[in-house]
Amino acid sequence: MKTKKTRGKSKVTKVLADNACPSCGLEMTETKGRLSFPVNGEEITVPNSSHLQCRKCDEVVLRLDESRNLRERALEIYREKYRLLSGDEVRRLRERLALTQIQLAELLRLGVNTISRWESGRNVQTAAMDILLRLVRDVPGSVEYLRSLAA
Repeated sequence: MKTKKTRGKSKVTKVLADNACPSCGLEMTETKGRLSFPVNGEEITVPNSSHLQCRKCDEVVLRLDESRNLRERALEIYREKYRLLSGDEVRRLRERLALTQIQLAELLRLGVNTISRWESGRNVQTAAMDILLRLVRDVPGSVEYLRSLAA
């Protein structure tokens, strides 16, 4: 127990152990199981995700590295499910067209941070945007057409 002073009054607060459940205070156990993560509005289930889980109330807690792994794996599963271009493929496409991230963002009417996130793998494009990227890649004259619309 820890004593904390607030406005002249003493208040007793509990300090929980690192592996204590934030809901009920009991010890949590390390486990692996199916967890979900939202990607583009869809819940993606990730198997074998490491996390802490309370045996009593089923509360789930992710440590920073577990949270990062869950997010990365969910994006990977989503990309595989919809057969989307990888971040490297988006970057190579942009470079082949001799465009900066800003120029590609303007061409597609997106924010420049969106392109940066796609290329780095921090986010994944929707299936509709993936089709547009493939059209830009595969259909001659598509870049010029998009430029004419932006003018």
